[in-house]
Amino acid sequence: MVIGTWNVENLCRPLAPGSPPSGRCAAKDRAAYEAKLEGLAATVGRLAPDLLGVQEVGGPEALADLVERLDGEWHTALSKHADRRGIRVGFLSRRPLTVTEDRTAFPEHLPRVQVEDDGTTIKRMGRGALAVRWSPVAGQSVDVVVCHLKSKLLTFPGNRHSTDDEELRARYGAYALYRRAAEAVTLRAMADRLLQGDGAAHEVIVMGDLNDEFEAATTQILYGPPGSQIGTGGFRDTDLGDPRRLWNLAPRVLEAGGFSRIFEGQKELIDHILVSRGVLDRVEKVFTGHERLPTVEEARPAAAHDSPSDHAPVLAELDYRLVR
Repeated sequence: MVIGTWNVENLCRPLAPGSPPSGRCAAKDRAAYEAKLEGLAATVGRLAPDLLGVQEVGGPEALADLVERLDGEWHTALSKHADRRGIRVGFLSRRPLTVTEDRTAFPEHLPRVQVEDDGTTIKRMGRGALAVRWSPVAGQSVDVVVCHLKSKLLTFPGNRHSTDDEELRARYGAYALYRRAAEAVTLRAMADRLLQGDGAAHEVIVMGDLNDEFEAATTQILYGPPGSQIGTGGFRDTDLGDPRRLWNLAPRVLEAGGFSRIFEGQKELIDHILVSRGVLDRVEKVFTGHERLPTVEEARPAAAHDSPSDHAPVLAELDYRLVR
């Protein structure tokens, strides 16, 4: 079985002719939208995932448009919680899915997070985190969560994306970090409920665009107990943290030279797949989609490009023939 995560970059239908700009996600025009759908479908067809978590989907209609261009039967699930641009997370699957949670609220004991100079605070994730129950084979149940955490790209007062005020830049960088950390805490709380203290018996996968590298503090919040991550000296040793731990498959992607985005000319891996102990034993291969990616620039609005997305898919091949 092949699972994966892919930020499909603004998969949104174009505005109706004559509609004024709304600030929400919309394709440039019908031709650009059709070309994007064809590019996405070709990549999905080539990589042949059995389960794909997706980010930046503009709505159920856009996801349905993509499914129409895929071969075979597909099942979908989409979060009801979109950000202010109208984008959200979801799943494409060859097998039926059952939604178990669609969450935005921060955990009870986490305080509100400041996000603006004027004191504006939030108590919710910007986009919902969606959990589904998936059966890769008959009699086997896996809980999978897809997410899209707060971007490192900054938006300053007046909806500006650049500034000459370095104190302002520093403050808004901190606000973005606070928010991404709170969202990671929320996601970890979801994982804890699914693991039920035994990640071997309860197979759990967390995937998505975490908007930071695997060694970043916000990403590490998701791991649970420290130690034993892939590539560390204790990886092969069982310890008391294993039942509650999630392992990031990123080191295996990096070993093969993989990456998922190019930010200001630098290759980086910000799209991740994390697995519990039971799933870790099944991992045979981890790889990226080798897309021809454009460079993302912090101080410039997104530009049109030939790739179907500015992210590459990250995938893992799992052996569900394993006898446990």
